[in-house]
Order: sequence, then C-alpha cells, then structure tokens
Amino acid sequence: MDILSDSADMSAYVDGFMWVLRLTITSAIASFILGVILAGFRVSPIPVLRGIGFLWVSAFRNTPLTLIIFFCYFALYSTFGLKFSGNITINNFWLGVVGLSVYTASFVCEAIRSGINSVPVGQVEAARALGLTFMQVLRLVILPQAIRSTIGPMGSVLIALAKNTTIVGTIGVIEASSVMKGLINDHGDQVIPIFVLFAGTFAVVLIPTGYLFGWLSNRYEVKR
Repeated sequence: MDILSDSADMSAYVDGFMWVLRLTITSAIASFILGVILAGFRVSPIPVLRGIGFLWVSAFRNTPLTLIIFFCYFALYSTFGLKFSGNITINNFWLGVVGLSVYTASFVCEAIRSGINSVPVGQVEAARALGLTFMQVLRLVILPQAIRSTIGPMGSVLIALAKNTTIVGTIGVIEASSVMKGLINDHGDQVIPIFVLFAGTFAVVLIPTGYLFGWLSNRYEVKR
C-alpha cells in the first residue's frame, strides 16, 4: 500500500488517530464527571435538581450529535464568542470536547442511574438511619456500588464516544475521518485499501477495549 510507504501520508494517518485519542480521553473524563453529577440530580430529593437532570438527559439524548457539534461552533464560538485558544485547531478541539461531553454525559448519567437503582433500598435506609445525609449516602454507599455495576455499559459508552469523535472533523479538527477523506482525494485508486486501513485501526483498538471492559465488569461486579 503506497500510503504506508509515503512518510507524509503515514504522518497524517498517525496524527489523525492521535487527535481521536486526545478527543476520546478528554471527553471521557469530562463526560464521566458530568454524568455522575447528573445521575445525582436524577435521584436527588430536590425536585428542581431532578427536573434539571431529566431535561438534560431528554434534550441531549434525543438531539443528533452533529447538530450539537455545529451548535458549539456556530453558536458558542461564532455568535457568542466563546474562545478557548488563539490557535484555531486547539480552539476547535475544545469546542469538540464540549459537544462530545455534554452529549455523552447523558448516556453516562443513565448508565449510572441504572446502577443506583440496583443498590438495595435496605442499604440506603440503614445509612440514613445512622444519620448520614443524602450526599454522604450517595458518595459512600450508593455510587461505589453503582459505578462497579455499570463498568460494562460504561465500556459501550466509551466505544461509542471514540467512534463519535470522527464527527468533530466537521468543524475543522483534522482527526482520522478527515485524514481518510484527504488520502482518498490524493489516492483515488486506493479507496478500498484506505478504508480498510482506517476501519481496521478502529477495530483493532475498540474490539479489545470491549473485551477488557467485559472482563473488568465480571471481575469487579457487586455480588448480590
């Protein structure tokens, strides 16, 4: 395959997947933190917080990610002037992280909420009887069990996030799908090999990731 022997093409290929890795890791951390907070809102005894959690999840889970990424660029950046960096590539990267995080957080929230619902009510009642506040019960009793019981679903969310990073290419981040498009334009006679190369790279990384999270889920699941 000629593109593997061309240093410029190889460099673009590696750089594209490095941007995918950066987007995935950064957005995964942000969406996990936000998702945990939203899950706490969803089960909160305060109606306003429950309403915020419900509206967030309902809105973002039912909005196409492409529209959210476009909103981050054309509304937050172009219209309202939200700027993270003077470097356009870095700025677009962080706009992409915002879009990916708010979208993915809704799925993280629901995964964790399902884990929260699996915690026996008796444990919660016992903790409250000991005088623990709602936040203490959530932090010390519920979330440790809920997160362990949702390792498998979290793996699926992470894999979906990694694939969704390719959408950020629509606002100018030169990630894997953008590089693939450029290589196809430059090497029109090698469309299938280029596609197989990029699709195979995702598969080589994400298939073992799925098995890893499956193993972790079996290893650390809460025994009932």
